[in-house]
Amino acid sequence: MANLDSALKDAMSIDGAIGVALVDYDSGMALGTLSDGSSDLDLNVAAAANTDLVRAKMRTMQLLNLHDNEIEDMLISLTTQYHLIRPLTTKNGRGLFLYLALNRARANMAMARHQLRLIESGLEL
Repeated sequence: MANLDSALKDAMSIDGAIGVALVDYDSGMALGTLSDGSSDLDLNVAAAANTDLVRAKMRTMQLLNLHDNEIEDMLISLTTQYHLIRPLTTKNGRGLFLYLALNRARANMAMARHQLRLIESGLEL
């Protein structure tokens, strides 16, 4: 089991990672962030803004009566970056999501998704 600091470090070891945050989507606050310092990406602003995206998707799923489905992850593809959002599904992780920003030229999306899933499964909150 990994604590928050080691989980964030593990996420930053994913090829192409430029920043990661664990976010409470009820408040929009980042509970922890880590970046490689190479980007002007403000992880606290990204955490708050992506909270709106997660909330909107949760509402959409309720409106569509998709009660037997859970969001695995959401991907935003930018010209030079990928932004990956993974709502936590563990009992203690409900209401939280992992946000990972990746350099698109260096990232392998399939591996990033796989590694983020492993990080989530080992995260102890």
